[in-house]
Amino acid sequence: MKFLILSALFFYTVSSTIIFEEQFGDGWEDRWVQSTSKGSDQGKFEWSAGKFYGDADKDKGIQTSQNARFYGLSAKFDSFNNEDKDLVIQFTVKHEQKIDCGGGYVKLFPSDLEQEEMHGDSPYNIMFGPDICGPGTKKVHVIFNYKGNNILTKKDIRCKDDEMTHLYTLILHSDNTYEVRIDNAKVESGNLEEDWDFLPPKTIKDPEAKKPEDWDDREKIDDPEDEQPEDWEKPEFIADPDAEKPEDWDDDMDGEWEPPMINNPEYKGEWKPKQIDNPEYKGKWVHPMIDNPEYEADDTLYKFEDTAVIGFDLWQVKSGTIFDNILISDSVEDAEAQAKDLWEVTKDGEKKMKDEQDEEERKKREEEEAKRKEEGGDEPEDEDFGDYEDEDFPEDLGDEDQEHDEL
Repeated sequence: MKFLILSALFFYTVSSTIIFEEQFGDGWEDRWVQSTSKGSDQGKFEWSAGKFYGDADKDKGIQTSQNARFYGLSAKFDSFNNEDKDLVIQFTVKHEQKIDCGGGYVKLFPSDLEQEEMHGDSPYNIMFGPDICGPGTKKVHVIFNYKGNNILTKKDIRCKDDEMTHLYTLILHSDNTYEVRIDNAKVESGNLEEDWDFLPPKTIKDPEAKKPEDWDDREKIDDPEDEQPEDWEKPEFIADPDAEKPEDWDDDMDGEWEPPMINNPEYKGEWKPKQIDNPEYKGKWVHPMIDNPEYEADDTLYKFEDTAVIGFDLWQVKSGTIFDNILISDSVEDAEAQAKDLWEVTKDGEKKMKDEQDEEERKKREEEEAKRKEEGGDEPEDEDFGDYEDEDFPEDLGDEDQEHDEL
């Protein structure tokens, strides 16, 4: 029995590969390259566990630190080809700043990326993770580059928008299926060809087919035996029979007097014959479909021959997001094990600390309010969370705007 168990463990070990992992421990800056493409608008990542956490060391990640800034940071690893293998991308995101507008996703790039020049137009293979901007955009992006085009999912995958740490996982299978998990629970899955417009449609309308000229698709027709009543025709307006010519009306000066017009109570509107079933009705004509000659099946939609860089290419209005626990692997089991070891063991402690802080702040507000009332002070002004000015926003956000709209 022990031999069987050891054999199974050995098989698992040699059959799975961790391609890249980063938990942002000591020396993380030596492994990552800062982009300088945005100059003074480039924001800085800081090493922090944030204001609340479950473990002061395990929960340390990189945190956006400046409002209204672009963020560009990437790390390189040995190029891999995921042909005939699963591809798993996983990381944690914590928007402890109550984010109003900003990205929280990662991008996987080919090996030819110039890391110092990374920007919104840099070609990438995969973009995955949460994106929030106002109440209308709270989605998980899953975008694949296919033959030079960035293809967005047709599914609406909602992201988390609270202040806690959440785990995002994308699983690509070699049979062209996928799965998206949040906090280790499946939120979406399906087939790549069905949920992305990688390929042209399998069938199209037959360009040679035309609706027959004698095709009658009128379900109802006028009754040919119905006739308009003789007394139907009445004018819509008539002269007011109660109107009288004013005594001071001068025909020479004012012209010939005419009574005002009023709605005719006998007016019945336009006459229309009643409708009957059309005996020649053939039903609605349906354009026949044919196989699309431009369609060609592709059983390798999942495959990327050269992936060698992971990066954060973001715009954030309000900073404070913490990224941590990045994993790229060909094994779902690796991702589940990491989730258990790094996220599940600290999430409850993080919530406990956050609840305690919230309770302390609530008590402090109540005490301050009670003190103001005793002193007869005015109501406090609303707290201004917008500590950035309009001029902090660059006039041209470049392609970061398009992450929300087009891609």
